Amino acid sequence: MAEASSSSAAATPTLDPEAIAAVAEAAPPEEMTLVAKWKGKDYTVQVVGDDTLWELKRRICEVTGVLPKRQKLLYPKFKLNECKDSELISSIPFKPNVKINMIGTVEDEIFVDQEDDPEILNDYEIGQNEVTAIKDKDVYKQKLNRRASQYKIKLLNPCRKGKKLLVLDIDYTLFDHRSAAENPIELMRPYLHEFLSAAYSEYDIMIWSATSMKWVEMKMDQLGVLGNPNYKIAALMDHLAMITVQSENLSGKKTFDCKPLGVIWAQFPEYYNETNTIMFDDLRRNFVMNPQNGLVIKPYKRTHSNRSTDQELVKLTQYLLTIAELEDLSKLDHNAWESFTEENAKRRRHR
Repeated sequence: MAEASSSSAAATPTLDPEAIAAVAEAAPPEEMTLVAKWKGKDYTVQVVGDDTLWELKRRICEVTGVLPKRQKLLYPKFKLNECKDSELISSIPFKPNVKINMIGTVEDEIFVDQEDDPEILNDYEIGQNEVTAIKDKDVYKQKLNRRASQYKIKLLNPCRKGKKLLVLDIDYTLFDHRSAAENPIELMRPYLHEFLSAAYSEYDIMIWSATSMKWVEMKMDQLGVLGNPNYKIAALMDHLAMITVQSENLSGKKTFDCKPLGVIWAQFPEYYNETNTIMFDDLRRNFVMNPQNGLVIKPYKRTHSNRSTDQELVKLTQYLLTIAELEDLSKLDHNAWESFTEENAKRRRHR
């Protein structure tokens, strides 16, 4: 009996810590229901442990209208307001039936990105290996799935079957939002309407900004983009559609927001996917979840000095129309878009 017992004990498999960790990471995170109290009213929000404090503030913004950067969160016996926005919810000792008190005011200022946050990753610090690691991580895929199921895209016009999709940023892509001017039209990037009119022949167009929806609608209306007779904008998206990810390199961990195109693809699968979508943004990190679909546009700044010389949208019009006939846009190297356009022009001249 002793031998049998010994043999049985020897046959017991050892537990692999790495395998356990892998299973834990792949498992869906536990959802938490938190209550934020503001101006005497309770607001219920849903988060998960791998969300950050910034994402909690986003959820609170959805129900209260108070911008994340204007929120001061207070929690009993814990200095919540001293936590960094990159802090994971799982590391904060939230307890059932204990409310978060929020101090904040809805205001006219509606710019909500984290441009001045010292923790934000420099756009040139992120390498290709890090991009791959981020987009393939289960925790971010789960975040993407949750955002796609929770966020409602503001559809303005019907999607068109057979058209490709062009997703455009606003700040520094279509508009110089930092320079001073008496009229917003003065800050509009040159050839904007010509660019959108030409692109519309082959692409549905969506506007996605890391700002509030109020700002997106106001700015697009001021620039004459909404209701333009020569093209139609399919949809508008704001900062609430973004997800927070983390990059790890030699300089340490950096937390930043990005724009996962999967939010769009999940809601319009019969129209758009990775083969027929391209996104323009002046920040490379915004398409870290879909690097094969992103094109880094030259930032449009100092409009009073550059208005007469900026030709970016003219050249990008040529590129968009050239690649519109291709079946799979994700196979292109959009970093080399200028040389692609030049080579194509040479081939046409020699025909």
